Amino acid sequence: MVDIRDVLVIAPNFKRRLSGVTSTIVQLVPVQHRLGHRVATLGPGLPDGLPSISFASLWQLWRKPRGASARVWHARRNNEMLTGIILKYLLGMRLKLLFTSAAQRDHKPFTKWMIRRMDAVVATSAGSGAFLKVPYTVIRHGVDLAVFHPPETAEDTIEGAGLPGKYLIGCFGRIRHQKGTDLFVRAMVELLPRHPDWTAVICGRVTVEHTAFGEELKRRVREAGLSHRILFLGEVPDVKVWYRRLALYVAPSRNEGFGLTPLEAMASRTAVVASTAGAYAEMILPGTTGQVVPAGDYEALEAALVPYLADPAMTARTAEAALTHVRATFALENEALALKKIYDRLLTDE
Repeated sequence: MVDIRDVLVIAPNFKRRLSGVTSTIVQLVPVQHRLGHRVATLGPGLPDGLPSISFASLWQLWRKPRGASARVWHARRNNEMLTGIILKYLLGMRLKLLFTSAAQRDHKPFTKWMIRRMDAVVATSAGSGAFLKVPYTVIRHGVDLAVFHPPETAEDTIEGAGLPGKYLIGCFGRIRHQKGTDLFVRAMVELLPRHPDWTAVICGRVTVEHTAFGEELKRRVREAGLSHRILFLGEVPDVKVWYRRLALYVAPSRNEGFGLTPLEAMASRTAVVASTAGAYAEMILPGTTGQVVPAGDYEALEAALVPYLADPAMTARTAEAALTHVRATFALENEALALKKIYDRLLTDE
């Protein structure tokens, strides 16, 4: 815990289970703290070691922090926005409200009402900004290049994983229709028999409501006789090493908010084929760092994968270009510094 009197920005996290928003907070806040930005988290589901404050300390939001007249409440979910509105407008606490929007859909009326109560709004992509009816600033998520990095040891290889083949292709994330896991499995069932040097891995949790969906995918793989080459790994202890083991990463989502996995893959020196869901199309340089296909279009996805499976040398060159691109454009420090400008503006506006 940190002293709330020294905190200028509160990053609430009101969800226990890991999600894309939680992952953003977990990666971003340590960088902000390292840069001296006086940010602290609030809420469950976060790892130990993050600078944080307790709910019991929130009464001190009626008081000024050290060196400023207010604090920023940086919400990323609707319930966090609503809490900020209650604290500021009903309880009269000294807060400036900031909302980061990643959703690429028309917001419900109550969400629109809450967004209009914000002092500033950030969109994580041009796509999400297009659905906002208020002024906003686009600040794209970044990736921690110290955490996600190219292979360094023998463990960071397909041989280190003890898997068959020479090259690894992967799809990570929760196994469900929204994530397009079925599209990936269908493509692997079709393509792997023609490309014997490749093995596919699927990392991610199957929640109870999607159990039947996950079992159906496994059945398809078994019936194709490919259970030894299309592997369902479940939730792995450390997904970072699996990015490093891949030659090609596939993000076939039908719908996303922002979607960090292509950035994590590229930072690990892995080529990427992704759909147009979320901000994927704003991350990838088609033909240079990977390919982008229409969300939900199986034929386009399969066609995009074929050249990479057929030419591993080209895939490796694409991976090198992806690494260069993400280092130049999507370093997490860039996101932290861009947010700092918003925080400073809010804290100096009276």
